Formats: sequence, C-alpha cells, structure tokens
Amino acid sequence: MSGSLLITGASQLLTLRGRGARRGDSLSELGIVNEGALLLRDGVIIAVGARAKVERLPEAKRAEKIDVDGRVVLPGFVDSHTHLVHAASRAEEYELKIAGASYEEIARKGGGILNSVQKLRAATEEALRVRALGALAQFAAYGTTTIEAKSGYGLNLASELKILGLHRSLATRQPIEIVSTFLGAHVVPAEYRGKADGTERYIRLLVDRIMPEVVAGRLAEFCDVFCDRGAFSLTQSRGILQAGVKYGLAPRIHAEQLSRTGAAQLAVKLGAASCDHLEQVNSPDIRALGKSNTVATLLPGCDFHLGLKKYAPARALIEAGAIVALATDYNPGTSPTPSMPMILSLACTQLRMTPEEAITAATINGAYALRLEATIGSLEAGKQADLAVFDVADYREIPYYFGVNNCSITLKRGQIIYASE
Repeated sequence: MSGSLLITGASQLLTLRGRGARRGDSLSELGIVNEGALLLRDGVIIAVGARAKVERLPEAKRAEKIDVDGRVVLPGFVDSHTHLVHAASRAEEYELKIAGASYEEIARKGGGILNSVQKLRAATEEALRVRALGALAQFAAYGTTTIEAKSGYGLNLASELKILGLHRSLATRQPIEIVSTFLGAHVVPAEYRGKADGTERYIRLLVDRIMPEVVAGRLAEFCDVFCDRGAFSLTQSRGILQAGVKYGLAPRIHAEQLSRTGAAQLAVKLGAASCDHLEQVNSPDIRALGKSNTVATLLPGCDFHLGLKKYAPARALIEAGAIVALATDYNPGTSPTPSMPMILSLACTQLRMTPEEAITAATINGAYALRLEATIGSLEAGKQADLAVFDVADYREIPYYFGVNNCSITLKRGQIIYASE
C-alpha cells in the first residue's frame, strides 16, 4: 500500500521493541502498548505508540485508516524453518506411524525423505509452484510474513536447482518474504546407497558441482545439513558446512533430533545461524548454546505429528541463556502445518514456555535466526510494516485457542496479504 496508513484501535500492541536477540528474562518482554497505534509510510513503520499520541501526528490525520476495533496486533510471525517446495503429502506413512512404525523404520523401507525425493523429481515445476503458492497463502492466513525455505527433496543437480529456483520465483509472485537455504545434504539419495564410497561420492557432488551452481545463481543464503543417524555424520557435516562457508553460504544444521551426534556444539564452533530440533541435547550442549549467538530453533510440531514423548528442553535452554526460536518445520512427512499459532500452543503445553516467550521466539528471535532482525520481527520505526492482527481480547489467547485460527488481518510491508472478512 503506497502512501500513509494508520493502524489504530489495538487493545494490545505487542511491539517487541529493543535491540538484539532475546535471552532469559528478556524473552518475556513484549513491549506492550495498551490502546496502541502504528503509522506506516510506503510499507515502513514511521511511528508506534499510544493511540492518542500517534493519531495526533499530522501525517496520521491524512493517512488511510484501518481500525482494528480492540483486537491484538503483533509482528508478523517469522517461520525460520520450513521445507516449502514438495510434491505431495506422505499420508500413507501417517497410518504406518499410527500403527507403531518408527520414523527410521519407514525410512529404511524407502519412505520418509526418499519418498518425497522420488515424488519431487517426477513432478513438473508448475505443479510444485501451484502447491507452494497454496501453502504460502495458508502461511499468510495464520499471520506469518517471512519464511525460511529449504531445498533437500531433490538431491541431484537438476532437482536441487529446480527447488531453489522456485524459491526465487515464488518470492516475486506473492508477498511473503522467502529466505532460501540449500539442504542438498538432507540424506544420501537412493542411487548412491549401498555402493562403495557412495556417501563420499555424493558429498563430492554437493561440494564440487551443486554448491558452485547455487552460489553462481545466487539461489541461497544458507547451507544446511541433516546431521543424524541415517543421514550425515558429524565429520561429514563439518566438511559440508565448511565448504559452504568458503562459498559464502552461512551454516545452519539439523541437530540432535533422533540421536545425539555433537551437531549442536559443531554449530556453535562454526558460528552457525541456527541449530534446529535439539530433542537429544545434553547439559554441555545446552551450556554451549547458552553462551553462543547460534539460535536454538525448536520444532514441536514435528514431535507432535510423530507422536513422540520427548520434546526439546526449552526451559533448560532458556535458563542457560540460549536464543530460543520456534518454527513450524512445515514439511510433508513430519510436520505438515503452516500454523504458527498451533506451534505456539505446543510450545506452551509441551515445552512449558510462557505465551510471552513463545511469541518472542516466533517473531524477533526467528528474525535473528535468519539474520534479518534489523528489518523484521518487531514493530519499531524504520522496520518493515509486517504485522498480524488477531481477533482475541488478550495476546495469551493466541496459543490458548489451539487448532483455531483467530488471525483476522496480515500485512506485509504495509500491504494486506490476508483478511478473514
């Protein structure tokens, strides 16, 4: 929306103002303005504060006006871990899980990630685009304004480039901001398995052929590795991420999900932007994360969907001073949800985070995990006008009403990208 726009009538305006990532007690500091308002110009916030004060500004008197009529306004959610582009659900595996099959048992039979790889390689680019656009519309409907999107369901040169190219084209076809991550090291593809030095040959393909193409095309900002049993070892992960750094791709890592591998401490040593999952971390891992600037991104939707009993130790991480973020892990096999409000509900009930901590983890700390905290994640003058309006009386009701979407309006750079009415 060009020109000026006044957003007013918020019963609670959650600004999350302040510098830097949030740790410890600061996770609970939402910067609430009661009876608040914002003034936007050309998609950027120029004033935030009490309604009476903002409405007195000369520009506010001339601006187009949206009265949110007592609703709660907060920054748009920053979903810092998704697998946006994929070809189909894995609903057939859902039944196997219900019957008691483990994630790893399904993977050993050619299911799991390799199932998604087979389906994506067979899919047309247009079919993938249509499916991703539908998902992005759902993200917007739940109040999300920025996502990170990973490759990793291609696992060969053509298909990985196809996914990353779609990230870029999708970013120009719809308003949600997409930060792209190269996850060629998701698992070893089927054609390399069971062969002498197959894994090392695949790693050479990643490092010597695919990474240079990704960088030459400016198709990703980050490099990620799934470091776990059945995927890549700690030594292999280190080599892949170090190669990525040489190419200018900042590291991220899937860490300590199914087993403890040492990946969290590797992330800290490499200065990774984030390490994600963390269900199996131990006390030294937690202490190391607490002293680092690597974000601990927790993905409770995955544990919930898999029916696991063990979730990441959010309370211990917070008490150690770690930068905790929350994300959906939207993907077809283990967390098929675009709903950040549902993730907040799980964070509160299963991770024992407070509503304040969960909201902070899903906004400004998610922005920090993507190294975008200077432009998104809070409602402050000079930042993008990315915000969500929830039809609730109190911000605590956002996670309280689980499985319900109370988002009524979502704006990205001052443009309405979703409205419930």
